[in-house]
Formats: sequence, structure tokens, C-alpha cells
Amino acid sequence: MIWKRSAVLRFYSVCGLLLQAAASKNKVKGSQGQFPLTQNVTVVEGGTAILTCRVDQNDNTSLQWSNPAQQTLYFDDKKALRDNRIELVRASWHELSISVSDVSLSDEGQYTCSLFTMPVKTSKAYLTVLGVPEKPQISGFSSPVMEGDLMQLTCKTSGSKPAADIRWFKNDKEIKDVKYLKEEDANRKTFTVSSTLDFRVDRSDDGVAVICRVDHESLNATPQVAMQVLEIHYTPSVKIIPSTPFPQEGQPLILTCESKGKPLPEPVLWTKDGGELPDPERMVVSGRELNILFLNKTDNGTYRCEATNTIGQSSAEYVLIVHDPNALAGQTGPDHALIGGIVAVVVFVTLCSIFLLGRYLARHKGTYLTNEAKGAEDAPDADTAIINAEGSQVHAEEKKEYFI
Repeated sequence: MIWKRSAVLRFYSVCGLLLQAAASKNKVKGSQGQFPLTQNVTVVEGGTAILTCRVDQNDNTSLQWSNPAQQTLYFDDKKALRDNRIELVRASWHELSISVSDVSLSDEGQYTCSLFTMPVKTSKAYLTVLGVPEKPQISGFSSPVMEGDLMQLTCKTSGSKPAADIRWFKNDKEIKDVKYLKEEDANRKTFTVSSTLDFRVDRSDDGVAVICRVDHESLNATPQVAMQVLEIHYTPSVKIIPSTPFPQEGQPLILTCESKGKPLPEPVLWTKDGGELPDPERMVVSGRELNILFLNKTDNGTYRCEATNTIGQSSAEYVLIVHDPNALAGQTGPDHALIGGIVAVVVFVTLCSIFLLGRYLARHKGTYLTNEAKGAEDAPDADTAIINAEGSQVHAEEKKEYFI
């Protein structure tokens, strides 16, 4: 009996061990289907990063977030690191999410989510922090710049990560031929970039805005810009504009000296044939205008306008020819001789046509009469001619004549 009882106990012990081993094996198999899932995160410096770890199948196993220095940030819903920037977003058996506010470049690195199974399973999430470039600055401009000088402008920005891109625009048109330089900052994380623009200026560049634009993924499609308005000094350009294209004797004339330059030339100097104006009482200078009150033949000549500023001098000339108003009227009136000639030709052609038509009709009429009197031509006397003519008329009545 004792032996039988001992055998039964041994049997149940073996069965218990087998059941325990099976249960343990099932638990291991269940843990093998549990994997933490994470994603890499990119955030702008000063922003907030959300780190999320999810587990699709979890049998009440704990989750943990740790930083690149392997310091535990959160263990389930319990905060482990004293950092006011780190807060719990969501904690459950299937998810552990935390937030890191006011992110700095030092927060960049690899964060680890751990699932405490046997063995422990982990998933990595890399936090990338973008360095925002500083507002660009343009240097190298000293006002004013003389026309024809070579200008060199440099645009510079610091603190970008990765390195920012710099583009130049002039009159809203991009300039491609520029120099680009990238340097690593002292923190060995961000970059200082600069771009240099070289070009030779002319008067068309005066007042033009040159723009330096910084593009970077941290700026959310809103680039930072710096602008420099150019001031170019240049010699005057001069042009004389008359008030009428045909100056006439006895009429007034105004010559306007149109001058452009920077600085603006003021005043202008008027001369005639290389000397002073001969009749100041009749030739009055008002600003840029020369007013000749009434013209005469003695005013013919070359008038010169000179404009000067601090950069240089320029001039223009106008040759005045005073026209006789009667001659101009004859030149501009209708050409009576030409009209008379045309009328004479028309009359001549008409008369010739009438004459030729009359001759044509008369010629045909004479032929008709001659044929009628053909029998009377050979008559020896008048009586015989009348008889022959009457006979011809009898025969003529038998003829049929058609006129078209």
C-alpha cells in the first residue's frame, strides 16, 4: 500500500512539472509576439518633440523611455528624470508617449523604448533638431557708388543646421554667378554660411533693390531676406527739346534742356554759337528753358545746353533754322500746278476720244452713201445718172441693213 501511494504521488509530481513547463513555454511564446514600435522625429530648435512607443500585443508588460545618455525618462506613467520640459502624453499597456518642449540642439540623439519581456526588447527613435538660421546681413555697400565701379556685396547668416542656402535677386531676377562659403560653428553642430556677389554698376542700377534670401527647411517655406537699395552717382545726360518742329519768323520758341544725373544738375548753361546769348531781352532763360519771344533770321545758329554735377559735365546742341511763314505756307498748301496739269491731261484725252469717235462714225456713213450712188458714177449725163440712181435705190430697197 505504501509503495502504491508513493507511486501515485510521483505521478502527480511529474504531471505538475510538465504542466508548469508547458505554461512557462506558452508565456515565452506569447512574449515573442510583443515588439515595441517607434518612429524618428524631426523638430525645429525651440519646438516640442513627441516620442511615441506602441505595442500591438502586450500582456501587462511595462514600457520605458530613456534618453541618449541612457537615463530613464518615464517608466510606464512614472517620471524618472527631473526635467520640467519632459511631460507624459499617454500611458497604457499598448502605448507610452512623452513630450519634450523647448528642444535644444543638445537634445538631439537616439532615444530608446524598452519593453520588459524576457528578454527585454527595445526600439530606437532618432530625434533630429534643426538649427534655425539667423536673419541674414548684407555688408560691403558704401553709399554712394560711382557709375562703372565694381561692387562686392556679401550676405551672411549663422546658426543653421543643416547649412542654409543663400540666393541673390536683383530686380526680382535671380543672379546665379555668386560665391558660396560654409563654415562650422564653434559648437560643432551648426553652420555659418556666406555668399558674395560681384558686379559692375551703371546708372540703371540706381534705386534698385538687391535682395539676399536664405532658404532652410526649418523656416516652413517662409525664407528670411535682407535688402540693400543701391545709390549710384553718374554724370548728366542732356537732350534739347524744341516747342515746335518748324520755327517760324515772328513766332515764339521754347527750347527745353532735359538733363538727368545724380546728383541732379542745377542750373544749366545756355550758349549760342560758342558764346553768350546775343539778345538777353528777347532770349530769356528760365530754369532749364530758353524762351525766344519772337524769332527772326538773325536767330539762326547752334544753341548749346550744358549740365554739370559733382561727377562730371555733359552737353547737347540744337541747330535753329528760322523759316519764312509765307514759304512754309506755299510748301504746305495744295500744288495748283500739279492739279492744273492733271486737269489738262484729262481734257486732252477726252477731246481726243470725241474726235476719234466722230471720225469713225463719219467714215462709216460716207461708205454707205457711196454704195447707194455707185450706179450714177458712170452716167454720161444728169438724166441718166438720176435713172441709174433710182434703179440703185430700187435694188437698195431689196437689201437688208443692220446697224449695231
